Amino acid sequence: MQKNYTSLGLMSGTSGDGVDASIIYSNGIDQFEVIKDKYFEYDSNIYRDLHSIKERIIDSNDIKKNSNELKVLERKITIFHAKIIKDLKVNNDDILVGFHGQTIYHNSKEKISKQLGDGNLLHQLIKKKVIYNFRENDIANGGEGAPLASIFHQLLATKKNIILPTCFLNIGGISNITIVKEPIGSLELFSKDIGPGNCLIDNWIRNNSNKKFDKDGKLASIGKKNQIIFEQAQDLYSNRINKDQISFDTSDFDISFARGLSLEDGAATLTDFTASIIGGEIFSSFKKFNSEVKKILVCGGGRKNNFLLKEIKNYLPVNLKCKLIDDYKINGDFIESQAFAFLAIRSILNLPISFPNTTGCSKPCSGGQQANN
Repeated sequence: MQKNYTSLGLMSGTSGDGVDASIIYSNGIDQFEVIKDKYFEYDSNIYRDLHSIKERIIDSNDIKKNSNELKVLERKITIFHAKIIKDLKVNNDDILVGFHGQTIYHNSKEKISKQLGDGNLLHQLIKKKVIYNFRENDIANGGEGAPLASIFHQLLATKKNIILPTCFLNIGGISNITIVKEPIGSLELFSKDIGPGNCLIDNWIRNNSNKKFDKDGKLASIGKKNQIIFEQAQDLYSNRINKDQISFDTSDFDISFARGLSLEDGAATLTDFTASIIGGEIFSSFKKFNSEVKKILVCGGGRKNNFLLKEIKNYLPVNLKCKLIDDYKINGDFIESQAFAFLAIRSILNLPISFPNTTGCSKPCSGGQQANN
């Protein structure tokens, strides 16, 4: 009989707005129970500094140029995570902490994935087992280091008796999909990043207003798509160099093509552009893998953008149904934080967290390392 662990997953996604925290109880294989979920918004200083420096990091050389500033920000982010754990009143000394950190740069071509978050400092601050650096071993074994939640998606589909095959569509800063063909115990999994999620829309709103994002897609819904700019953006995307990449960073996309548009028209154009990529990539992925998926389960913050979801559906076959993951009594805000709590347990057990059909690694790989261990 496998041992069950209590594990806390801390995940800050590519949107960079705060930290999702989830405490779960699981054996890291086929048992799973949610104990608590809570969101912690970054304070204004961390939010400002994070997005300011992220916009200045275009390639790996920029990491070196800004190393001192990044160290200061990393310490602030780590201390912020320690305060989260204090706020959650985690008194269990045996709890595992899956500490993802804040992605500051990810480049599939260079095989670099840089997260801000000092695992050893967090361990010193909270005096608990901290598992961090989840992506390095996958990259060392030929993978792209992302996406990593696929094995957890499979567990959710199994535990909730979701009809298989099914597809999870996670819309964060970046969008990714997981196609689950068979229940836990099988490695019939396929996963990849499929393009922008909220990143272009959020970036546009941040740069052209005093808001952080387009709530419910309301600005886009009253704007008008600029067809010429939209088509130019599609041409640029379809002619990109690395068409076979599995993972993306927000820096792989920019909003410069929308320059000159009004706030609302820019939001409308970028939302439709984002939707066209998501819909097109889902369609081609299903076709490539001869998938019989009839249902897409949508999770992540982007699922709350009603206008974006409506536009995505316009680019999908009519027989392919989109449903919110919440319809299965699963909170779509916390799947990734729950996933990293689950991956922390698998790391302790030396079980694989990435696979050739999910990250492009050469063999199933364990991942994550224990702080000060």
